[in-house]
Amino acid sequence: MTAAYDTIIIGAGMSGLAAGIRLAHFDQRVCILEKHYTIGGLNSFYRMGGRDYDVGLHAMTNYATKGSDKRGPLAKLIRQLRFRWEDFKLAEQIGSSIRFPDVSLDFTNDIALLESEIAKQFPGQVDGFRSLCGSLLDYTDMDGDSPDFMRSARDVMAEHISEPLLIEMLICPLMWYGNARENDMDFGQFCIMFRACYLEGFGRPFKGVRVILKNLVKKFRGLGGELKLRSGVAKIHVENGQAVGVVLDDGTELTGKRILSSAGNIETLRMCDDISKVDVARAGKLSFIESISVLDRKPIDFNFDRTIVFYNDSEKFHWQKPSDSLCDARTGVICSPNNYIYDAEEGELPDGVIRITTLADHDRWCALPEEKYRAEKVIQYDDAIASAIRFMPDFRGYVVDTDVFTPKTIRRFTFHDNGAVYGAPDKQLDGTTHLPNVFLCGTDQGFVGIVGAIVSGISMANRHCLQV
Repeated sequence: MTAAYDTIIIGAGMSGLAAGIRLAHFDQRVCILEKHYTIGGLNSFYRMGGRDYDVGLHAMTNYATKGSDKRGPLAKLIRQLRFRWEDFKLAEQIGSSIRFPDVSLDFTNDIALLESEIAKQFPGQVDGFRSLCGSLLDYTDMDGDSPDFMRSARDVMAEHISEPLLIEMLICPLMWYGNARENDMDFGQFCIMFRACYLEGFGRPFKGVRVILKNLVKKFRGLGGELKLRSGVAKIHVENGQAVGVVLDDGTELTGKRILSSAGNIETLRMCDDISKVDVARAGKLSFIESISVLDRKPIDFNFDRTIVFYNDSEKFHWQKPSDSLCDARTGVICSPNNYIYDAEEGELPDGVIRITTLADHDRWCALPEEKYRAEKVIQYDDAIASAIRFMPDFRGYVVDTDVFTPKTIRRFTFHDNGAVYGAPDKQLDGTTHLPNVFLCGTDQGFVGIVGAIVSGISMANRHCLQV
């Protein structure tokens, strides 16, 4: 084998790039390998018809302003990657909503609004909501050592809140933005997402996810890191009980002292040539379809002023893989990148945009022949819009362009089994594998979202690749 590295990182998503920067700061020789032709993984972007499209970005959670709580994830990543706050230049959300039949809760990045909404809609529950907020695990407890970490979030919520509908409404955005487990979530993951969405909130760079990715790549390469695109890992070579390097799809062999993989737990184990079979049943099952509408006017012009709307069409929140159809549009997320408080110097986005995300069945989408696949994208786009306009103004007369990406698209960008957006339900919180020098970062380590993924890369690099 040739080309020895201190650390080989599999995947040029947010977590892999962040880990690479952290290690390069300490003069490690680092190589990031990316199977795709572009960076970003789930949080990537593409250009079509003269327009830029983000693949996964609705919002960055864990919003914070300069000088705010220095324990929070955003402050941590800026400090440890040695960025300036201005490098991310996040705009704050205008305001979001959780909408169920006949009940709506508005919230912003100030938890006081959500508390006042709960007091108004569920007068007897506000003390329970405050008690729930007080029970949250701190970021320092997120290593899984707390006995409450793996408890059912629904069970914990029921100890504080007696109104089932409020439980369903509060858990809906948290599952949509970071839960790989069907129908429930671990309390530790609940705490992570509660803080991320409600206590810190949403922000977005004016030019989208490409701003963050370009800053990460520029920093990594500026520190001497190597980034190889179209360089998929065919196998992780194991000798005498530890990894000695990787073999790429084209046969190139690279050696490394350790390997940090953001490919996912099952996907990483499958690469190891000392394992003949992996338990694919442990892979995640939840995947999405996203319908993007470009409009001839801004959403505010037809009285849609919400940054994000999380909707569900019954009192029970549906959170599972569709059982008998390509998609399940009973619940979804509506987002407009226009509805953020952008800096006046930047102006406005060139187009009005509405993005609608619904649950989808990866296997059914991948089994479709190409012609049927294209036809179903049109059908499912129409179904998603018809579902969403029950919870927002009808915008169908203003659409000038559309795009749809499916679980097949997600699989192509992430290579996750089942197109699982949030990876496997069982997280490996310490990032370890069966090999002493192969570690996980990213979704299957336990942190999701853009900020969470970056923090995962930093944390696993610190824990496993610098403490040697």
